[in-house]
Amino acid sequence: MIDLLLTEEEMMLQAAVREFAERELKPRAKEMDEKEEFSWEVWRGMTALGLAGIGVDPAYGGDGGSHRQMVVAVQEISRGDAASAVNLLAHRSLGMETIYRYGSEEQKLRYIPDAVEGKAVLAWALTEPSSGSDAAAMDTTAILKNGEYRLNGGKTFITNGDVADATVVFATQDKGLGHRGVSAFVVERGAPGFETRKQRGKMGMRGSNTVEMTFQDAVVPAANRLGEEGMGFRYAMGVLDASRVIIAAQCVGIAQAAFEAAARYSHQRHSFGKAIASRQAIQFMLADMATDIYASQTMTLHAATLKDRGRPFLTEASMAKLYASEACFRVCSKAVQIHGGYGYFKESDVERYFRDARVTSIYEGTSEVQKMVIARQLLEQFKS
Repeated sequence: MIDLLLTEEEMMLQAAVREFAERELKPRAKEMDEKEEFSWEVWRGMTALGLAGIGVDPAYGGDGGSHRQMVVAVQEISRGDAASAVNLLAHRSLGMETIYRYGSEEQKLRYIPDAVEGKAVLAWALTEPSSGSDAAAMDTTAILKNGEYRLNGGKTFITNGDVADATVVFATQDKGLGHRGVSAFVVERGAPGFETRKQRGKMGMRGSNTVEMTFQDAVVPAANRLGEEGMGFRYAMGVLDASRVIIAAQCVGIAQAAFEAAARYSHQRHSFGKAIASRQAIQFMLADMATDIYASQTMTLHAATLKDRGRPFLTEASMAKLYASEACFRVCSKAVQIHGGYGYFKESDVERYFRDARVTSIYEGTSEVQKMVIARQLLEQFKS
C-alpha cells in the first residue's frame, strides 16, 4: 500500500509555502500578469524558502527531500501565482535537474550551488519552431571543431531565457541519426553568437518570461557538454517524465485557487433574494470542481510517491499530467461561469486562472502525447 497522506514534514512545508504565497504572490500576481515581467522579489523569496534546493544533495547546497515535497511546494506556489511556479519549475525541474542527473562532478559544483541559492537562474531549451511534440526532429546543430562546439539554429518558447545565467540546450550532431544524434550542452549568458528575444502577447502565464533563442556559430566549450554524445534526447525525456508530475501539481494549485474564488463568490453573489450558493446548479458545479481537484491531487501524489520509492512511474506521471491539466481547465471554466459576467473581466482573478490553465495541456507534452505514452505502456503489457 502507498500512503498518500502528507507527512508532518510535508504539512510543515505546505504551511510555510502557503503563507508565502498568500503574503507575496497573490498581491503581486495581477501586476506581474499585466506587465509581463519576471519578478526578482518573488524569485528571491522562493529561493530563500529553499524551494530550488528540494531534492538536491547537501553536497551541492541543497536540503535533500523528495519529489513529493516538490509537488507540495509547487501546488502552493501555483495557488498563489501560476507564472511564478513556471519560473521555478523551469529552473529546478528542467535546467537544474538535467545538470544534477547527467552533469560531471565539476559541472555540478560549477552550476548547482548558485542555482540552489537563487544567485543563478537556469533555463532549458528543447522546443524549436519546427519541432514541438516531435522533439527529435530538431534543426539546431552542434559541430565540434578545435575543442569547441559551434551551435547554429534556434529555440522558441523558452522560459527564463532572458534572465538565465545558463541554459541547457539540446542540439543534434548528426540529423541522420535522429534522436541518437542529439546531445546536451550548457550555454552561458554572453556566449559569442548566442542571443535571446522576448516573446510577448501570451494568453496566460504572463508573469513568466518566454523567449526565442538564436545560435549563430555560438561558441560552447567542449567541457560544457553534458554526459555522453548522442544521449541528449534520452536525457531530455527522462527529465520530462519526472517534470510532468510537477506540472500536474501546478494544475492542482491553479484549480484550487479557482475553486476557492468561486466558492467565496457564490456566498457573496445574490440572485432573486438568495445567495447563489443555495442554488442547486451552482452546488453541482462546485461539487464537480472539488471532485476534479481531489482526483488530480491523488493521482499526482501517487505518481510522485512511486518515483520517490524507485518504482516505475512513467504511466502514472502521464496520467496525472493528462488528467490534472484537463481538469484544471474544466475547473477554471466553471469558476468563470459561476462569476458570470464579472468573471469575464480582468478585475476578477478567475479570468487570469482561466488563461493560465489553458497552456497546461500543451507544454511539457500535450494531452495527445500523454495519451500516446499511456497507450504504449499499457499495450506493452498485453504483447504475446
